Order: sequence, then structure tokens, then C-alpha cells
Amino acid sequence: MARFNRIAPVGVTEHILYRGNNRQDCFVDDNDMKTYLSWLTEYSVKYKVDVHAWVLMSNHLHLLCTPQAPEAISKMMQSVGRMYVRYFNNTYKRSGTLWEGRYKSCLIESEAYLLELYRYIELNPVRSGIVDEPSEYSWSSYQCNGLGKRSQLQSPHELYKALGRSKKKRLESYQLLLDIDVEEELLDDIRKSINKGVALGNARFTSKIEKLTGKRVTPGQRGRPRIN
Repeated sequence: MARFNRIAPVGVTEHILYRGNNRQDCFVDDNDMKTYLSWLTEYSVKYKVDVHAWVLMSNHLHLLCTPQAPEAISKMMQSVGRMYVRYFNNTYKRSGTLWEGRYKSCLIESEAYLLELYRYIELNPVRSGIVDEPSEYSWSSYQCNGLGKRSQLQSPHELYKALGRSKKKRLESYQLLLDIDVEEELLDDIRKSINKGVALGNARFTSKIEKLTGKRVTPGQRGRPRIN
């Protein structure tokens, strides 16, 4: 199935997935991850992207972002990707591509799915069997969203802030939220939406986005049109 043209309306949250080429490692050690996050912080500020959640795994990464300016996410990802590939190739004495083509992305209906995407992203190391608890993994936003660590990269979404009036209450509510993984059916929906590049939301949300952008964000029917 062909991917949709990338659209990124200002103020609409996106789930982003970027994989290493042929699933090869794009992060070898902690310094690689620290370097990537440093540039992500720099360019998210430069291009006005709010980054709500992230996780860096050995051969891929997930981000949950809201652009606050036109083309902000694409500019951020291109800049970070270019700087990181140069660093990675120099560090490991290699050449050629690092990423699996362009990054994948899908629009998110915040009211229904935003906190589920927080969970999906930050529980990735647990589902992968790397750690038993999200708090044990250093390279995800759980360190901020669940444990209260300060970071220039983190921009809490309004729905995250609504989890509690105080920082302590928000952290407690968030920790409880991540005690249980995302249900299998929703996991499947999240994976399909990011891999196909379609919006994750109800019909009202997708209709609103299509009217706003003039582009389709839902899967079309397979096969040829019927002739009546």
C-alpha cells in the first residue's frame, strides 16, 4: 500500500517512528543516545516542536510531538537525522545510509489516544524484555513523565498536566497509568496507523483533518472501484 503524503497541521499531535536501515542498530551505546537527544532538544526548540514522549531503542525510536509552526516536524527530523548520521558514520568509521528511508508518522486524536501513546512509547523497553519496569530504562521520557526528572526536551501536553493539580499528583497518576500495558487490540491499531501513515482517531477527527488539509488521512478501499 502506498503511503499518504505527509501532512502535519499545526497543533495536531503526531506519533513518529524512525528505524535503522534493514533494522540495523542506529544506537550502539549510551553516548549515541545522549548525542541524539541533545540534537533533538536543540532542533525541537529551533523549529518550535513540543516533544511530549520519546524512547530510543537500539534499532529504532518513537516520538510523540506537536508542531507549533508549519513544517516544524519535518524540519526538525531532517536536521537531527542529518547531524546524527554524520556523527554516527564518523564515530564508527562507516559510510552510507543509516535510516530506513524517511521516518513514519501519523496524526493522533489527542482526547482519545494521547495518553495511550505515552504508554505505548514508554513501555516499549518493557514489551521488548529489556527491563521489567519503565523506570529502569534511561533513554525514554518516563524519566520525566513518571519520575519527575527535569529535561529541556520535555514539553508536557495539556492532557498530561490534567492528571493532577500538583507535580506530585501528576507523577502518581502517571505511574499508575503505566502499571498496565496497552491492550492488544489498541496495540494493533497503533502499529497499523504508524506503518500505513493514517490518522489514529474517530470519524469526526479524520473528517476534520481532511477538511483542514484537503488530503485523505484514512485508508481507501482496496481494489478497483465498482461499476454499477
